[in-house]
Amino acid sequence: MDLPDALAFERAGLKAWPGIEVDWDGAWVRRAAGGYTKRSNSVQCFDPADDGEAEARLAAAVRWFAARRLPPVMRITPLTGKRVIAALDRMDWRVVDESHLFAMRLAASEPDPRVRRFDLLDPHFLAVQRHLQNYSERSAAGMRALLERVEVPAIGLVAYAGDNPAASALMDVADGIAVAGNVVTDPAWRRQGLAAALMRTGLAWAHGLGARIAALNVARDNQGAQALYRNMGYERQYDYSYRIPGDA
Repeated sequence: MDLPDALAFERAGLKAWPGIEVDWDGAWVRRAAGGYTKRSNSVQCFDPADDGEAEARLAAAVRWFAARRLPPVMRITPLTGKRVIAALDRMDWRVVDESHLFAMRLAASEPDPRVRRFDLLDPHFLAVQRHLQNYSERSAAGMRALLERVEVPAIGLVAYAGDNPAASALMDVADGIAVAGNVVTDPAWRRQGLAAALMRTGLAWAHGLGARIAALNVARDNQGAQALYRNMGYERQYDYSYRIPGDA
C-alpha cells in the first residue's frame, strides 16, 4: 500500500484537529479555536492552484482573525501555492515553528499493559493532559473546547509508572488514517519506553477500527521524538511551517 499524498494527510488532520469556528474561502480554510494551538487558529490552502489574489485574501484573513482577537497565522504545506508564498514574502511574514509530517503503513499490534484508554473528554484524561502539558486554566479550557468538536473516532491515552500518570497522548482515526497528537511525557519518567507504549496502544486501537496508515506531526528541532518515531517505522513525508507578520 502506497502512502497517501499531502492532501489526504491534511484532510485527515483537519478532521482530527478541527477548529471551533471554520470558514472556507475557495480552497483556503480559516480556523479559530480561541487561540489554542496554531493549527486550529490559522488559515491554510488545500489546493496549490488556488493562489490568485493572494494579498487581498491574506488581508481578509488578517481582518477575520482580528475580529476574533486572534493573531494572523498561515499554515504552510506543500499545498500552498507559489503566489501565496510570494505574497507572504512581499508582506514580510516570517517563518516560525518548522515541523515535519511523519507517516507509516500500519500493521496489527498489541496494546501495552501500562497504558489505559479513555474517552476523549474523560475528566481524568483531561486532568493528566493539563498537568503534563503544564497548561494554564485557559489553555486547558481551550483544549477541552476543541476536543468537544472532534467528530471522528478518538481516544485519550495515559501511561502509568506504577500508579503515577507519567505520559499521555490522544489518537484519532480520520479517513482511515490514525493521527496521534499531544504526546507528552513527565520529564521524571522519560527514557522508560512510555511514549512508545502510548503509541503502540493507540495504534492497536486504530488498527482495530480499520486504519492502515498512521501519521503525526513533530517539530523539526525535536530530535528525540523523531528518533522514537523512526524506530517505530514512521518516515518523514513532507515539511510544514507557519508564517506570521514580521512585526508580530
